[in-house]
Amino acid sequence: MLTSVDPDVIRVLGDPLRLKIVTLLARETLCMTHLVEETGAKQTNLSNHMKVLREAGLVETEPCGRFTYFKLKPDVLAGLSEQFAALAASARTAAENKRACP
Repeated sequence: MLTSVDPDVIRVLGDPLRLKIVTLLARETLCMTHLVEETGAKQTNLSNHMKVLREAGLVETEPCGRFTYFKLKPDVLAGLSEQFAALAASARTAAENKRACP
């Protein structure tokens, strides 16, 4: 039975810009130029966010000539979704369990 969701991934997705990046990458593989255009963020800021997303295992890179494309790793998000679904199922059962006060 699941007891917790990976706090690092939750923390990473808690940033609004990183969540927007993940949402964009869920639709298509993008390079840094595309991400700058879509988010309006500066390239240096985006580079820092992409590093965090890569280190958390959410995004992988794909070199293409002089560009680097960023691709979302759907299995990581699917696993996170399964963890939350398990927590929700546990919460439904726990709603009927009430510990007596001493």
